[in-house]
Amino acid sequence: MKYKHLFFDLDHTLWDFDANAKLTLQDLYDTLKLEERGVDDFGRFYRQYLEHNTKLWARYRNGFIKQAELRVKRMQLALLDFKIGDEPLAQEMSRRFLEMLPTRNILFPYAAEILDYLTSKNYRLHLITNGFEEVQHHKINNSGINHYFDKVVTSEGSNSLKPNKEIFDFALAATGARKEESIMLGDDLEADIIGAANAGLDQVYINHVNKLPGFKPTYTVYSLKELEAIF
Repeated sequence: MKYKHLFFDLDHTLWDFDANAKLTLQDLYDTLKLEERGVDDFGRFYRQYLEHNTKLWARYRNGFIKQAELRVKRMQLALLDFKIGDEPLAQEMSRRFLEMLPTRNILFPYAAEILDYLTSKNYRLHLITNGFEEVQHHKINNSGINHYFDKVVTSEGSNSLKPNKEIFDFALAATGARKEESIMLGDDLEADIIGAANAGLDQVYINHVNKLPGFKPTYTVYSLKELEAIF
């Protein structure tokens, strides 16, 4: 068995961020009566939120904005798409969203089963996530998968972010793992796959949405069940 340590990403890899965010935003849309405030199409609002969130996370990863700005600005920009410039509303939405989102527990199909399978084969499982410490721990606890992982490394806890080499080095040191016996599994080509490659780790690209990558990972799968063919 070449690999001993399997480092998973969390959001968009095991924990279905988009599905959980949609449920939470729908709840906010209803409770805050956003339709009465001018957000007349929830589907469009949700799509705009995802688009802004993706772009802001890229800026956050590259050090252009801080955590607090990311959290509020994604709401502000989604509201502005409906010509609503209401900063107190954006602040309230951000606060409630961060309280509610980690309580959601939708995982990708076969997530619990593959973690069971890998554990039964005596792999040591860990997480490397760009999420925030408290939020990410709430997610894995509420999803019932916390017991699978020996170590959870967050960007906040490591003072670094994927794809920076430092967060992978931190994770290896924290787990006592050697590069040659470790592999990174994630959905984000830049943060997880290229980042791990630059840190000297093999990678599994978990390509849930069938993207065409411009980089050749060590392995590529299109569902979590396909990991059984590798491990």
